[in-house]
Amino acid sequence: MEIEKTNRMNALFEFYSTLLTEKQMNYMELYYANDFSLGEIAEEFNVSRQAVYDNIKRTEKILEDYERKLHMFSDYIVRSELLDQLNDYLAEHYPQDTTLANFVRDIQEIEE
Repeated sequence: MEIEKTNRMNALFEFYSTLLTEKQMNYMELYYANDFSLGEIAEEFNVSRQAVYDNIKRTEKILEDYERKLHMFSDYIVRSELLDQLNDYLAEHYPQDTTLANFVRDIQEIEE
């Protein structure tokens, strides 16, 4: 499994897991977060390996569809990058202004 896809699915899962069914959540968490094989998940839920595979593929598409419509993950990435740039700018141009630095830190903590 390629690492970029795994990281993306884990991130999308964090943002949209509450919109999934319990079975979808279980399969995705076991497969992507816990690195279970399709066979292990199938055995755990007493279903076929193909059923697990179909469910995971369908859920991946659902998560991508949510992201396409809601942009929560991509907005998070953009906000994080802008906050990093702001933090760098403040450190360079206003090194003594702890108030601004504290505001940026507080916003970054909310984002995490």
